[in-house]
Amino acid sequence: MTEILAIEGTDLTRPFGGFIALKGVDIAVPRGEIRGLIGPNGAGKSTLIDVLSGRASHWSGTVRMFGADIGAMTAQRRRRAGLARSFQRTNIFPDLTVIDQLEIAARAAETPNVDEIMAELNLTALALRRAADISYGDQRRLDLALALIGRPKILLLDEPAAGLSIRESLDLAHGLKDLVARWGVTVLLVEHDMEVVFSICDRITVLHLGAILAEGTPDEIRRIPEVVTAYLGTSV
Repeated sequence: MTEILAIEGTDLTRPFGGFIALKGVDIAVPRGEIRGLIGPNGAGKSTLIDVLSGRASHWSGTVRMFGADIGAMTAQRRRRAGLARSFQRTNIFPDLTVIDQLEIAARAAETPNVDEIMAELNLTALALRRAADISYGDQRRLDLALALIGRPKILLLDEPAAGLSIRESLDLAHGLKDLVARWGVTVLLVEHDMEVVFSICDRITVLHLGAILAEGTPDEIRRIPEVVTAYLGTSV
């Protein structure tokens, strides 16, 4: 049986002046998989997310979603087609309440599943509070909730646990793993917290200087000496 690829990038290249941020990257994430994307700062992780989500310019290669070429689609069209993303910094409006922000996103997505999302991410009790008045951990969950409005088929997450404590990071990660399993969402996860990556990802892709250094299961990545030495410090 042929494996169904949810998101696929082929020969993805993106220059920044004389610097090449992506150098012919090929990546293919099967439907229902949680794929980790790791590497040092400047490796090209966020650039790859930008290209796949439609937020990059001056790039070359091919991006496909469930086999269909979406390279010409805007970020907004990709979002409506079921490709959502989060950002390194929370993409929320501090002066709006939690529920107001989610309802605005739901209207744009034409999918009124606000109550469901708030319940899934434990935000119901915070519905009427301004985003500026909730904890940073709750703000990160709100950011994730905004990405999940409309039940996207594919979720690109750029450091969703940034700034969280170890316990908060793991709670968020395992809640996400349970949710995407039940909803059948495919995830590409950029994350510096290796405990999060190795505990929830099915496979891991390692980027180095804009190119793929290694790819495999968490156990396979643990056994690659140059990856352990350069990026993990010790085996995870």
